[in-house]
Amino acid sequence: MTTVLVTGASSGIGKETAKALLADGYAVYVAARRVDRMAELEQLGATALAMDITNDEDIVAAVKRITAERGGIDVLINNAGFGMYGAMEDTTLDDARYQFEVNLFGLARLTQLALPYMREQGAGKIVNISSVGGKIYTPLGAWYHATKHALEGWSDSLRLELKPFGIDVIVIEPGIIRTEFGDVLVGPMLDRSGQGAYADLAHKVAAATRASYESGGGSPASLIARVVARAVGARRPSTRYAAGQYAKPLIAVRKWLGDRVFDRVVLSRF
Repeated sequence: MTTVLVTGASSGIGKETAKALLADGYAVYVAARRVDRMAELEQLGATALAMDITNDEDIVAAVKRITAERGGIDVLINNAGFGMYGAMEDTTLDDARYQFEVNLFGLARLTQLALPYMREQGAGKIVNISSVGGKIYTPLGAWYHATKHALEGWSDSLRLELKPFGIDVIVIEPGIIRTEFGDVLVGPMLDRSGQGAYADLAHKVAAATRASYESGGGSPASLIARVVARAVGARRPSTRYAAGQYAKPLIAVRKWLGDRVFDRVVLSRF
């Protein structure tokens, strides 16, 4: 039975992805800091692991346990991450580094530890949950978008490195999804930039974000979960899957109409 590890599985896309893969018959390990919030997944048959993606000891311990119990990880779903917003000028470099630790360096470390088994097997899949934000940008999201743009390039290079070993690297680019993202984004953003030079923009972005989520905007996390499950089950998966509200249109606007037009489209929302 194929062994899968899903990080950031305590809520949202990670939790729904774990459910989808369990339903498809995979042996699923789920990891997050909030183990109690994965109780439902345990009841469905998953094995829950405590993991802070920025803690090397947690990462090493998780891989060692899976290796002892299952031989290794066949499919790695790098989903753990969060969005940190606020004006670039208002954000401390310590906060910016933490954003990169969670969204890039932590998953890179986990991937390093998972790869030897995959190479020995001559097969494996690494699925990186990026974002439409890895192709586009919004005001006050400089550090978040920087991590997702970095993840896109990192994934592309890794795909070439691992092709000779039969290992697929797949990027998922969700659009607007109904998760905790908006709640996590607004409060800290206003703490950073709710006063001072960027206050007007910060409050406009906060209002637009709240309105979007309060009106039920966005696609359900289960939609992305189905996309991930399809990629995991595919014999020859695509390198990228863009899905969810506005994902494909936003990417297309920037790609085909250019940055100036895209700038006007984004700023018109605020």
